[in-house]
Amino acid sequence: MNEKFIIALRRIALMGGMHDYIAISSRELGDRLDMSQQSASKRILELLEADLIQRDLGARRQRIRLTEEGISLLRQEYLEYQKIFELKGHVVVHGLITRGMGEGQYYVHQPIYKEQFSDKLEFMPYEGTLNVQIDAADVDKLEILRNSDGIIIDGFERNGRTFGDVKAFSAKIHNIHCAVVMPARSHYSDVIEILCQYHLRRTLGIGDGDRVEVIIDVD
Repeated sequence: MNEKFIIALRRIALMGGMHDYIAISSRELGDRLDMSQQSASKRILELLEADLIQRDLGARRQRIRLTEEGISLLRQEYLEYQKIFELKGHVVVHGLITRGMGEGQYYVHQPIYKEQFSDKLEFMPYEGTLNVQIDAADVDKLEILRNSDGIIIDGFERNGRTFGDVKAFSAKIHNIHCAVVMPARSHYSDVIEILCQYHLRRTLGIGDGDRVEVIIDVD
């Protein structure tokens, strides 16, 4: 995608156009992009044709906002910069310990998963997971995990039920080796599940609402 589109979308987003319509003339946008009114008007038309913004021509002033396609484009740009400025080969996220629904414990109990966890992660996990709700400022970093290969824990069928592939990433929390796990076909979530050979709540003396930092290895 043309870099000139990224610059314009970024400016519109900084003005609040990612979450709602903003009223702005082509002259005002031109001033913010350091270009003429005519060039800014053309840029708006180009963004509209590319389905990156929506426009509402009100009685007084035009209003514009980013479309989902425009937001997605900015998010991809953001992820590229994260890869540049993060620790090489790592993603660092912060969040709060939260109570899970017991799903992690259920899956860790499955013998076929458990055997693979032991073999591929090189530790036998405690039968449960630590759940961390990621800060809003770090949520987009999870896209890096969803787009990375990770360590694949193969799915299987048992008693007529299908258990899907799981993707795991070696990680550290308070300098203790662990692993972040998620479905290979992961849907959006701001909560990550962490496997460890230790009962992390007891070992680290942490509980619901406590803040933690998780350093995750990525490809």
